[in-house]
Amino acid sequence: MYQNIPTKVLTGEVRLSYAHLSEPYANPNQANSEPKYSVTLLIPKTDAATKADIDSAIRAAYEAAVVNDWKGARPQLRSALIYDGDGLRNDGGKFGPECAGHWVITASTKRKPQVVDISNINCDLAPQDIYSGMYARVTLNFFAFNSNGNKGVGCGLGNVMKTRDGEPLAGGASAASDFAGIGQAVAPGATLPGGVATQSQYGAPAVGQPMGYPAAGPAVNPITGQPMGGINPITGQPM
Repeated sequence: MYQNIPTKVLTGEVRLSYAHLSEPYANPNQANSEPKYSVTLLIPKTDAATKADIDSAIRAAYEAAVVNDWKGARPQLRSALIYDGDGLRNDGGKFGPECAGHWVITASTKRKPQVVDISNINCDLAPQDIYSGMYARVTLNFFAFNSNGNKGVGCGLGNVMKTRDGEPLAGGASAASDFAGIGQAVAPGATLPGGVATQSQYGAPAVGQPMGYPAAGPAVNPITGQPMGGINPITGQPM
């Protein structure tokens, strides 16, 4: 229970997976799938309090529906809402390695959730700061439904508060790893990625200067050894 609402939960710190929080998403594998904002939460099994709160909220939503919506019927729920990440999916497949040691639950909503940072809960995060793999605390709202005779309990997504960054789960590299060492001070004589040498203390060509060619400078008269250009003070002729 959160804020005295039996069906509402504020999780402890969880990790986000399959995060679609900036734009609604429709599952292409489901016919007539309606676009929704959604996210899968990876809840550490050590967080017994969050697991207990979720179980209690599911029961509260179920019991309220028995009395108010299902006319006393107590249907068996066709599928679980929260899964053991060390077990198997409904289709018999294994969960990803990031799910090991976690409870797994997916929440969704038609309404765009607010996603804020723990350092400033009054300002929404930019889309680029929201990604699968980050850590957050999330509010969930459990509700009963009765759709074409299919009775059950669903998990609604409330809002998200980012607590810290984490290793992205999307499989892409971060900019920091892609551009490590570029645009930063490099010691003389060091070698950048790709084998490009910087200017050394012994006068080796600097980055961007063609190897084997001297730097451009004033032309020299091959006879007198004097720089070309100007007027010879003795002859009055151009040098």
